[in-house]
Amino acid sequence: MNATSIRDLLAAQPVLRDLEPADIDLIAGCGHNEVFPAGAFLTHEDDQANHFFIVREGQVALEMHTSTGPLLIDTIGARNLVGWSWLFPPYRWVFDVAAIQTTHAVVIDAACLRDKCDADTAFGYRVMKRFAQVIVDRLQTTRVRLLDLYGAGNAC
Repeated sequence: MNATSIRDLLAAQPVLRDLEPADIDLIAGCGHNEVFPAGAFLTHEDDQANHFFIVREGQVALEMHTSTGPLLIDTIGARNLVGWSWLFPPYRWVFDVAAIQTTHAVVIDAACLRDKCDADTAFGYRVMKRFAQVIVDRLQTTRVRLLDLYGAGNAC
């Protein structure tokens, strides 16, 4: 893995890359690096959403609980963001997030970033617009996955 700084990684992240350098600096100030071995859970559904992740290297699975066991919703790889539940009270994770392989990630402290968003509402708005796109993308992925599982022809 290369030695890219947290700030540089965030600046290259597709959802964040067009933010102003000062905005990237504010987000990077809330982050630290962490490594998750294959099979480890980064978080569990309904846990407190105290952070979110930018995957540096590796891959994670987003899963939801069903009566028949876990349902894979999506896989997220390098240079992608994982997590939006930190934005909305009661700040609870919607999915399990598990490392499929050893995963290096930037972990962003949600309370730190929420405080910065509250202190500078223009910054908060710029962050919210970026995360709204992540939410839309995840909802669309979930919709397609459910259609794959249950078939569009079975819909009422």
